[in-house]
Amino acid sequence: MRAVVLGSRPARGVGPVARARRAAVAGRGVGEGVVVARGLRVGAAYAWRLLVVGVVAYAGFVMLGRLQLVAVALFLALVVTSVLRPLADLLARWLPRALAVVVSVAGSLMAALGLLTLVGELVAREWDRLGREFGGGVGRIERWLQGPPFHVSPTVMSDLQGKVGSFVSGHRSALVSGAVSGAGRLVEVLTAAVLALFCSVFFIHSGDRMWSWFQEGLPRRARDPFGRAGGAAWRTFAGYTRGIVIVAATNAVLVGTALFVLRVPLALPLTLLEFFAAFVPLVGSPIALGVATVVALASRGPVIAIVVLALIVVVGQIEGHVLHPLVMSWAVRLHPVVVAVSVIAGSVLAGVVGAVVAVPMVSVAWAVGGELRGPWAGRRGVGA
Repeated sequence: MRAVVLGSRPARGVGPVARARRAAVAGRGVGEGVVVARGLRVGAAYAWRLLVVGVVAYAGFVMLGRLQLVAVALFLALVVTSVLRPLADLLARWLPRALAVVVSVAGSLMAALGLLTLVGELVAREWDRLGREFGGGVGRIERWLQGPPFHVSPTVMSDLQGKVGSFVSGHRSALVSGAVSGAGRLVEVLTAAVLALFCSVFFIHSGDRMWSWFQEGLPRRARDPFGRAGGAAWRTFAGYTRGIVIVAATNAVLVGTALFVLRVPLALPLTLLEFFAAFVPLVGSPIALGVATVVALASRGPVIAIVVLALIVVVGQIEGHVLHPLVMSWAVRLHPVVVAVSVIAGSVLAGVVGAVVAVPMVSVAWAVGGELRGPWAGRRGVGA
């Protein structure tokens, strides 16, 4: 009879157990229990979520493209509301709320129509003189190009004029159809303006009650996040709108003063163009000043045109280093690279309208994300 020592096992069982363990480890490498690296798992988790967000964003852009007229009207209504709501609140201290809204909206509309009428009268009054100055200015430009340092041949200029004339005569039908389609676009613009005015009246009068009604239709758990997100979105949007109006008005005053001093024709229409162009950050103001430079070159000569061209640099520096940090930093905290990319992406997706609405949309999205992320991060820090 063989003695058995406690704690020991037969020698013949060691080999099969070891081989079974090695097979189990090898099986985990190729079977269901494959160990995936943590970085790959995190990347895959972010990837499918980003794909879902991209699909939702694309669907939103498609919907906005089909409802572009309504979207533009609502955007304009929100802009008007953010600008005129403080005035209506101030007048409501002495007048009934409805009357204060009517006075603020009607007064602003009359002021805008009066300014446009004045601009139209100035253009009509100076049109003949401007045509004569343009005729003489074109001759001065041709002589300037023929001299040093360009030395452009006169035949080149005459050939260029002939090509322009032949292009206009050859594409006359296309130009006429473009003008007709432009008339159709004008009808759409007027429709959007009327709808925006109609919505802005109700937004100014009872926008807070409309938002409360919307919140009451949400589940109880969603009311607080939606309330905080809506408050952050409106504060950012209203701050951006008021700030960009201040920046545009300052740019227009600087440019208009310089054009009046330099005696450039159509100074007031060019000033108004500068005001509206400043609503497109980074690129709108240089384009408007480029138009003013062409007018100055044709009417006042190359020296005045160079001075106006220098205004692009001066106004750009003032806007980028003085106005935006002082006026816009409290409402919008976006890096200039983000602003530039947003403007270009918006213009590619939706043209001029996209370039105008890109920065406020990105600012609102950033503000909403920060507002919803803040309390969660705070609770996380307390729990940690």
